[in-house]
Amino acid sequence: MTTTVPSATGSLSAAEAEALVHRECRLLDELRYEDWLELFTSDGIYWIPVRDGEQADAAGLVSIVYDDAARRAERVFRTLHTPVLDQNPRSRTVHFASNIEVVDSDTAEPRIRCAQLVAELRPGGDRQVGLNQTRLLAGRCEYRLHREAGVWRIALKKLVLIESEQPLFNLAFIL
Repeated sequence: MTTTVPSATGSLSAAEAEALVHRECRLLDELRYEDWLELFTSDGIYWIPVRDGEQADAAGLVSIVYDDAARRAERVFRTLHTPVLDQNPRSRTVHFASNIEVVDSDTAEPRIRCAQLVAELRPGGDRQVGLNQTRLLAGRCEYRLHREAGVWRIALKKLVLIESEQPLFNLAFIL
């Protein structure tokens, strides 16, 4: 369960924004995907577009990932509870977030912008291509938040990878 303490003013503080982003990074690195689901609103979107664009245009854009609540839950279940060949052995990740900035903090839908770097290593045999080598996936994140029952939740997480138009193999883990 999310334990972020809301600010007294009702606006999103920089400390709350950093705590939310850092909590998400930790949950993903610890494979606590079910707890990660709780960070989102019931209608929240997890989006990795091929090209940067507005969410309103998402239906007409090609996306690497565009998950509503049902798709996020399916992704988490499939990753954690079914034999996923692409994740056997499972990836080890470290999510870094920096340059965390609060935008429109006093509105009903404040936004957070930050840079994200995900280091991923998938161990495996000597003859398995792409394994045993750390790869880095870098991008810019935007979060749109909604307050529900006094807690800030993610209504949108959009991650635009700098290599999004390049071939990306095995993104069978959550960025």
